[in-house]
Amino acid sequence: MIDRHSVLGGIVTLPLFSTTAALLLATTAMAQQGPGGPPPGPATKVQAGELVEAWNPRVSAGPPGAAFPEFDGWSMGLAMPLARSEHAIAEMDGKIWVLGGYPPGRLPSNLVQVYDSAANRWSLGPTLPQPIHHTHVAAVGGKIYVLGGEIEGASTGRPEIFVANVWMHDPAVGGWVARSPMPTARGGGGKAVIDGKIYVAGGRPPGGSAFEVYDPAADKWEKLPDLPTQRNHLAMAAVNGKIIVAGGRFGPGAMSERTDAVEIYDPATRRWTRAAPLPAPRGGITGAAHAGCMFVFGGEGERTHVLGLTPTAYGYDPRADRWTRLPDLPIAVHGLKGSAVIGGRIFLPGGGITLGGNSGTNAMQVYRPTMRCA
Repeated sequence: MIDRHSVLGGIVTLPLFSTTAALLLATTAMAQQGPGGPPPGPATKVQAGELVEAWNPRVSAGPPGAAFPEFDGWSMGLAMPLARSEHAIAEMDGKIWVLGGYPPGRLPSNLVQVYDSAANRWSLGPTLPQPIHHTHVAAVGGKIYVLGGEIEGASTGRPEIFVANVWMHDPAVGGWVARSPMPTARGGGGKAVIDGKIYVAGGRPPGGSAFEVYDPAADKWEKLPDLPTQRNHLAMAAVNGKIIVAGGRFGPGAMSERTDAVEIYDPATRRWTRAAPLPAPRGGITGAAHAGCMFVFGGEGERTHVLGLTPTAYGYDPRADRWTRLPDLPIAVHGLKGSAVIGGRIFLPGGGITLGGNSGTNAMQVYRPTMRCA
């Protein structure tokens, strides 16, 4: 069994079992759309600033989720109709919300895609007030909150602008309602929810040390002790009433130095403590919490990978303060701002598949962890 990836003539070679699994999963994803690609049919054009994308309702639904094969805990879910990277992800009432970001071409989008896990169907959600990327999204009390992020920049030809805007969507009412803005305008940080409050940490400089909490019930923000290691494009999760921040990169660009630092915040003591570092420095990662563990997926920073990414997955046990290497992702990705956990499975829709943000995919990778920490 080969332990590490190698590159031969520009082709990434994987361990035999991983390669077989990846090929079978990819075949399943292609089968969703048939041998000739997406079926023909009328498409509804959706305008988003300078970005025009075609939404075809005939490819937004697929076979039941149980029909997809699983290898080493990994399977491929129903692909998103619209490819995305640097988008935000949240779960609410069994539905996965994918907001903003951009497709290949890096023109920011204000479109929202919603996946109904019970019906195994994608649909368009309420259009965001403006095209945005690198934002943070959380679900609290049956409502969706969009916090901060970046507008312009990317491939618009205009300088990026960090925003502090907060928008709330109530599905029972519709539309987006402005709420109190974040104290620090930033994008590319992390978010987590504890006891109905939304914590936001880090972000692109100069917001890389900012740590603040939002109370949706009171519509109020509070500044908290700074994140000890300033960073962005990090993984963040709430586990057992504490905030865990892992990895990230120090600078604003894709080639910035990455860190393996892991820090934990306890709301009861209002203090940060240092935890066991990631097995390797990683940026552009995403995190999830399940069964008392934190999981970290993918990211940038693998020099031996032909695309500069890593398919690695790690699980962290807070009780033992220990990281465990888990089966690799079928597709190495970066640039997901969050994940969704439904029915014991972790959903990772989209992401960039090459270094930088010009390669968003519509694949949805699904992991069923067996690791338990509680």
